[in-house]
Amino acid sequence: MGASFTGDGVNFAVFSAHAERIELCLFTGDGRKEMARLPIIERDGDIWHIHVGGLTPGTVYGFRAHGPYAPEQGHRFNPNKLLLDPYARALEGRLKWSDALMGYKIGSSRGDLSFDTRDSAFAVPKAVVTDPSFSWGTDTAPRTPRVDTVIYEAHVKSLTALHGGVEKGLRGTYLGLCSDPVIDHLQKLGVTAIELLPVQAFIDDRFLVAKGLRNHWGYNTLAFFAPEPRYMSKGALWEFQTMVRRFHSAGIEVILDVVYNHTAEGDEWGPTLAFRGLDNASYYRLAGGGRHYVNDAGTGNTLNLTHPMVLRMVMDSLRYWVEFAHVDGFRFDLATALGREAHGFDPNGGFFDAIRQDPTLSRVKLIAEPWDIGPGGYQLGAYPHPFHEWNDRFRDGVRRFWKGDAGMTRDLAARVLGSADRFDHSGRAATSSVNFITSHDGFTLEDLVSFTIKRNFANGEDNRDGHHENHSDNLGVEGPTKDPKVLAARGLRKRNLLATLLLAQGVPMLLAGDEIGHSQGGNNNAYAQDNETSWIDWTSRDEDLLGFVQRLIALRRSLPVLRQRRFLHARQRPSDTIPDVIWRRADGTVPQSEEWHDPAFRCLCVELRMAAEGGDPTPDAVFAVFNSGPATALYLPDSAPGWELLLDTTRPDLPPGAAFTEAPAQSVLLFRSLTGTPKGGKP
Repeated sequence: MGASFTGDGVNFAVFSAHAERIELCLFTGDGRKEMARLPIIERDGDIWHIHVGGLTPGTVYGFRAHGPYAPEQGHRFNPNKLLLDPYARALEGRLKWSDALMGYKIGSSRGDLSFDTRDSAFAVPKAVVTDPSFSWGTDTAPRTPRVDTVIYEAHVKSLTALHGGVEKGLRGTYLGLCSDPVIDHLQKLGVTAIELLPVQAFIDDRFLVAKGLRNHWGYNTLAFFAPEPRYMSKGALWEFQTMVRRFHSAGIEVILDVVYNHTAEGDEWGPTLAFRGLDNASYYRLAGGGRHYVNDAGTGNTLNLTHPMVLRMVMDSLRYWVEFAHVDGFRFDLATALGREAHGFDPNGGFFDAIRQDPTLSRVKLIAEPWDIGPGGYQLGAYPHPFHEWNDRFRDGVRRFWKGDAGMTRDLAARVLGSADRFDHSGRAATSSVNFITSHDGFTLEDLVSFTIKRNFANGEDNRDGHHENHSDNLGVEGPTKDPKVLAARGLRKRNLLATLLLAQGVPMLLAGDEIGHSQGGNNNAYAQDNETSWIDWTSRDEDLLGFVQRLIALRRSLPVLRQRRFLHARQRPSDTIPDVIWRRADGTVPQSEEWHDPAFRCLCVELRMAAEGGDPTPDAVFAVFNSGPATALYLPDSAPGWELLLDTTRPDLPPGAAFTEAPAQSVLLFRSLTGTPKGGKP
């Protein structure tokens, strides 16, 4: 599929089940002049193909499709609209918003049933024939085990646009992202994978352009095989490949946030750019007899992955990024839409079957955002192995516990142990849960402890957009302040949130910039803010916070008991007959059933060992304390000969061998057992 260089020319192949005629259009290298229009005569089933001798990589092309323009029946063919190849590996030119992009005549009394005859070629990006070969040398995928994975969610431009150590000409690009200063920061931080917001070629929405804004996040994909050009300095695939190779050499995996639930063409009022003009009735899920679009993603349309050729395109795209760009995994935006069959969401549906049996894709990391706005859209915990899932229950539960909401201690216990209530079934592992406090969508960590009300006015939607329930707390003053008491409280709250994240079972994910105190001024939906709102300010970074996060990640890495594959069920270990998990109150007693529901129960303690089922006889244990209440006396278990204090969030620079007398107010403590014979017998 797509354009393939054969040595003596280029073969073009494109899918359409309902077109009556398709033409290949060849352009000058700058994409401005159409030089030839060739009818595609050969057809095998629904794949139209043509070989053109003498063409080489660098050839610029597009398609025109002839067929019925019958929106009521789901068909919107219009040969006046130049169409981008769905398999385009590179793009020439950028989208120029114009009424000529519409298949219908804007302003017509017949609305989208009207027919526009203007040629759109001047306004549409064209596809470019590419040669994806690259000298990978000894590149080797890190293949970090799931239990050892720490994800860093980042935006190519936001991470580098203001980084003083990155060469100016490379800021905001793939090459800038993999420059030595950035890699050095990530290695010192201790993360094992960088998860990039969308880098598949996307466009800026027309309503944003009209406001002088851009689609900064990139969840508006146009070309599923092409790297986004705005992050390139040379406009070549090798820049992206170089980035991946450099990250691999540093031991860091590259995970892509991908958007296969919808395309940039929007609903019936959107432009005709590719899929709509090639075969609208096949590519999209339609409603209202075919005229309207199912809108499970909230963006106007939904790709129809129940169609075999659309599913094939998605699988081909995923394999392309693994095989030709060596990426290590994918995070699927609004993934429920991908698994929705005619009868509803199905964990054994076509998409999941296809990806799990694939010898290439089944070996990379697969992460689902387990919801969309369609019927039955919330599916946390319902995805099949080997999928990880973003766990919003962890995000909200941990936020509410530290905010001081009553009755959240029982919920915290579930989150700290990997959310077994959601994921412990069908042979799934405790690493199924991707735990996070913040992500690109919502407040940053700094804003989470600085604002109670979102401030999204810069988005031009009168502050109506973005999450309304953030479970945030300004700790006494709304927004920036110089009050030392408020700043100290905010610093402690951030350390408690981060410590809870890094001490919990599952796969932790950090939002880029949280480790240095990045603020977006209270904007919790900065999708359109390609400016200093979302660009990370490295000059004012919080070095103390950075050092604390580094120590937290190193602590997690040094203690296997904190990152287990198996769920812990309080079962006795065969090696020492001690349960692998024991919940305690600060006074050392085991909480009884009614106490778990006591709103005054705010100091949760837990003793952890390697899982009983694993047969690991290691006697090492940790004792963690999560105290969202006042200071309280603390009694350590006698199931170990002694305990060494490793972490106290009220003392971020805790010296080795530090003593303790209590569980301080608003604190997280972590102890490690000393070796030897326990003071007491079986607890």
